Amino acid sequence: MSGDVEQQLEALTETGHHVTGSSGSEVYHHGLSDHRYVIVALSLAVMTGFEVSLTYMDVGPLFLPLLIVLMLIKFFTVVLFFMHLRFDNKLYSALFYTGLGLAVFVYMVAMFTFHVFRL
Repeated sequence: MSGDVEQQLEALTETGHHVTGSSGSEVYHHGLSDHRYVIVALSLAVMTGFEVSLTYMDVGPLFLPLLIVLMLIKFFTVVLFFMHLRFDNKLYSALFYTGLGLAVFVYMVAMFTFHVFRL
């Protein structure tokens, strides 16, 4: 029994933290601890620095694919951690990704309509 409680406490400290509220009671905040948010922010800064350095390097045809991959990694990192989609109800994630998919679909239809891509 005590092992289950310890595992639950570890899970709480992994994905959230407690803060003492104004009434003196503890309030649970979902998400990462402040330290982990700083680590995520620093990793985003490193990736941004790498993106900027790519503009000064001649990597040939890998330039655009590398930028797109880094952009996608940064986008999903921000969405999952700073927008809390990783910790919120799955309905919010479904709504967000449905809207994102619809927006990408409409954008691609517009691109093909104006013959941006040659097929």
